[in-house]
Amino acid sequence: MSKIKFYFNTKSLTYEKVQLKFWDRFKRFAGFLVTGLAFASVTMFFAYSYFDSPKEKQLKREIEAMKYQYDLLDNRLNQMNLVLADLQNRDDNVYRVIFEAEPIPAEIRNAGFGGVDRYKELEGFNNSDLIVQTTQKLDKIAKKMYIQSKSFDDLIKLANNKSVMLASIPAIQPISNKNLKSMTSGFGYRTHPIYKTTHLHSGMDFSSPVGSPIYATGDGIVEAADNLAQGYGNHVVINHNYGYKTLYGHMSRFAVRKGQRVKRGDVIGYVGSTGMSTAPHLHYEVIKNNNKINPINFFYNDLSPAEYQAMIDQASKNNQSFD
Repeated sequence: MSKIKFYFNTKSLTYEKVQLKFWDRFKRFAGFLVTGLAFASVTMFFAYSYFDSPKEKQLKREIEAMKYQYDLLDNRLNQMNLVLADLQNRDDNVYRVIFEAEPIPAEIRNAGFGGVDRYKELEGFNNSDLIVQTTQKLDKIAKKMYIQSKSFDDLIKLANNKSVMLASIPAIQPISNKNLKSMTSGFGYRTHPIYKTTHLHSGMDFSSPVGSPIYATGDGIVEAADNLAQGYGNHVVINHNYGYKTLYGHMSRFAVRKGQRVKRGDVIGYVGSTGMSTAPHLHYEVIKNNNKINPINFFYNDLSPAEYQAMIDQASKNNQSFD
C-alpha cells in the first residue's frame, strides 16, 4: 500500500496531503534511474576489471591448457626433428654410399618457404608467436619428410637395379689364369720400355701368348673398337655405366664391334702386341668418372685370397712396363 504524505500548511494551520505533479514525479524517477545506472556502471567496471566471470575463468583455463599442449607438441616436434636428422644422415652417409649415389645437398634438404604472408592469418592474437613458430616448425618437418620420402623412392629404384649394377662393375681378370704367363706391371710410376723415362703407368699389363682370348670384365656397351688412340694399338673401350669404363689395349684382333652389348665373361678380342708395345700382352685400364684408377681392386670375383695377394705383390714391384 503506497504511503500518503502530508505537509503542515502554516497559513491554514492544518495538515494537507502532498500532491506531486507529473513533472516532479518524472524528475524524481529520472534521478533514481540515473543514480542506479551510475552505481551499476561503477560496480560492473570494478567487477570486470578485477574479477573474472565464470566464462572468463573457463576460457583462461582453456588457454593455459592450450599453451601446455603447444609445449608438448613443440617437444614432440623436436624429437621428430632428431629422428629425421638421423634418417637423413644414414641416407647420405650409408645408403647412398652403398649404392654409389650422390648425397642430397643441405640447401635442398633445408630449403625455406616462399611468401611473406604465409602465416598472416595466424597473427593478431595474444599467442600468435607461439602458434606461428609451431606451425613453421611443423611445415619444415613436413617438407623434410617429403624430400626424405622421395630419396627413399630413389633408393628403392637403386636397390632394384643393384643386381644390374653389380653385374656391370668390373670384377674379374680380363685374361684367364690358364693363359696368363705373368702380371708384368701394375698401376703406378714405371720405366717406359721405349723412352726409358719414368711415367705413370695407368693400368696393368698381363703377359699372355698371342691369340689368347680377352674377356669383358663387366656388362656394358662397346664404346670403341679401333686403333685410333695413340699408343694403344687395337683396343676396345667398354662403357659399363655407373661411371665405369674399361680399356683393353694392344689386341691382335677384335671379337666385338662398336655399339655391341656385352656380358661379363664374353670374349671381346685376342692378345697381341699392336701399338706402342714391346711384347705380347694386354694393357688393361679401369676408368671411374673419367679418372683412371688402379685395376687391382677389381678382381674380387675370380681370385682366391692367396692369388689376390700374389697379384698385389707382383703389381707393386717397380719394374719396367710393356707399353
